[in-house]
Amino acid sequence: MSQSTQPQPQSRGVAELLDTLVASEGTGAHPHVKSGALSSDPQAMRNLADAVHFLGLLHGRYPGVIDSAARKAVDPVSRRWMDEAAQAFAQERAFLTKIASAVGPVPSTQGQAQCEAAVAAQRKALDMLAESDRHGCAVGAAIALTLDWRTIRVLLDISAQRLDMNVPRCTLPDLRDTARLAGEVADGPATERAIAFGAQQLVAQHSGLWDLLAARAASRAHP
Repeated sequence: MSQSTQPQPQSRGVAELLDTLVASEGTGAHPHVKSGALSSDPQAMRNLADAVHFLGLLHGRYPGVIDSAARKAVDPVSRRWMDEAAQAFAQERAFLTKIASAVGPVPSTQGQAQCEAAVAAQRKALDMLAESDRHGCAVGAAIALTLDWRTIRVLLDISAQRLDMNVPRCTLPDLRDTARLAGEVADGPATERAIAFGAQQLVAQHSGLWDLLAARAASRAHP
């Protein structure tokens, strides 16, 4: 009887760990996002345009984090969640591309080439993470992306609304299914650590992107 109840605390533990990580260190917690620079600032539209273009550099190409992670998913639970997430993120990529096209060119900012090179390096780091052979690592990255994307999507929606664009419904897997996946994949301490590592690295790359975007906004404000 006790054996049958053991996975449930572990499931809740992994899911809560990922939720806490994204809430405390993800996009919504970043000072650049919290400051209103992308929503209420006089330069908000320029800052949003910058964010849209650089998010496109990081996540706008196929295959992305979820697509690569999906290729490694062999068990039915992971496979089903990954297929749903990959399909949904393909729609998110298309939405991101439409906004980038409508919002116009990247705002003129010093050090453009260096910034693009930095994001290209981030993209390579995410590719390596999503293709990792360490069991649980790619899943952790994919889950963290779907969780953090919910905040990023709010910013994309703001951009689209200001451009009078239609805002499609986000169809990424719901939080309950995502929590269930995390718990079922985490079949032991090693896998749990790998999931946490993958998630932490994904969130760290997003944080690095917002650091870059904050520096670019400051550079434009004080040329």
